Amino acid sequence: MQFKFIRIIARQEWSSVFRSKVPLALYAVLLAVSLLATFTGWQYVSKFNQQQTAAREEVHDHWMNQPERHPHRVAHYGYLVFREKSPLSFFDFGLDSYVGNSVFLEAHRQNTVNMSEAGFSNGMLRFGELSMAMVLQLLVPLFIIFIGFHTVSGLKQNGVLKILLCQRATYFDILLGKTIGLTAVTWVLFLPLLLLSLFAGIVSLSNGINTESFLRVGLILLLYGLYFLIITTIVVAISAMSSTAKNALMVLVLVWILFFIVVPKSAQTLGNSLYAAPDKIAFEQAIEADVSKEGDSHDPDDPHFSQLKAETLKKYGVDSIQALLVNYGALVMQEGENITSRIFNKHYDKLISTYKAQNSISSILGFADPYLAIRNISMNLSGTDFDTFSAFQKQTEKYRFEKTKSINEIHLTQIKFENDRNQKVSTENWKKQAEFVFQPVSIKDNLANGMLSLSALIAWVIAGFFALKSISSKRSYQL
Repeated sequence: MQFKFIRIIARQEWSSVFRSKVPLALYAVLLAVSLLATFTGWQYVSKFNQQQTAAREEVHDHWMNQPERHPHRVAHYGYLVFREKSPLSFFDFGLDSYVGNSVFLEAHRQNTVNMSEAGFSNGMLRFGELSMAMVLQLLVPLFIIFIGFHTVSGLKQNGVLKILLCQRATYFDILLGKTIGLTAVTWVLFLPLLLLSLFAGIVSLSNGINTESFLRVGLILLLYGLYFLIITTIVVAISAMSSTAKNALMVLVLVWILFFIVVPKSAQTLGNSLYAAPDKIAFEQAIEADVSKEGDSHDPDDPHFSQLKAETLKKYGVDSIQALLVNYGALVMQEGENITSRIFNKHYDKLISTYKAQNSISSILGFADPYLAIRNISMNLSGTDFDTFSAFQKQTEKYRFEKTKSINEIHLTQIKFENDRNQKVSTENWKKQAEFVFQPVSIKDNLANGMLSLSALIAWVIAGFFALKSISSKRSYQL
């Protein structure tokens, strides 16, 4: 390996790209699309979060201004929780449009997150939404293909390759120089744009840059840099293996279709086939069946609650529930809440495990398709992945349970058992309830969840280097 020749060839490739008007015209189109995607994404997320904030404040005001009521009525009155988008969701929409934005929390019932954009959209959403991440993941590889398909095959056709080889440059030096040159062009054209859009978006959407935001931006920049290097290596390798530039272009377009259309769709279908998940009706029926086996709080003759009654009377040393110092009805309701919450969490964890198993197919296939790897890790770092959504669902259920438990405690201590339904408590009790605050998935957990995709990207970089080395060795052997 001779660094002098590598540097000369890389510089020549750099100059040849910028001398031509076609690459600059293509870049101008991609630049316009990227800026449009960034602006529309930022505008949408900003407006969406404002709407969610206004809705949350309205719900909170209604809750705080409730009149004096019976605690059980308040528990069923319920509370609406809204999910705001992460600051980086303007860059990569991920699953945000499909997983829902709000959940209604009430006693004795676990509701799923709903009101997704997909539920109110037409069929065009299946073709994907325009985002900065989509441009970088799908369109920039096309740009690299069109500026690099002839980079080695063209030298074969015009005889320049033999001249270069006679100048004491090895074939590997030529391939490495071409790869470095094309990668440098791509990095200079797109990474500064990516950096500026990320920082500008985060500053405007989250009112400043903190350490975690800075790390997320840095990692996204680094990983997309690796992704562009991988695509460039593939382009140079296929160009080197093709006899003509026309053949190289045809093969590269077929590879693009395979990587960005065929394999991703196949991964989704394969995951659903291998790990079938129950639909919503089957999921709820399974929970109801387990709850009925465990204990029905509305059935006075239920064995579980008959035992609870006996244990409660023994604990307080009385012979009737009317003689209890606390409201026995509240104890029954809380026990019913304990049962339903425990069973729901068990089934929900099982469901999440199934979905994660489905997603693991996509992560594993990242070793065969770099697009899947960058797509998964990009969603992780942007906070628009499945793990972020499932964390929101889990946190809302925990909040619902704690809120219901707190209301049942008011019922237990402030409402007498006799003439229970006609009693009310002070509104000050509702004002003491804590608000829901979503805790986003940490960057450490994001990286842990995306470790397979991260490993796939690194494996592609290493494999690309050895592929160029192998191609050059075969060429040298033929010469």
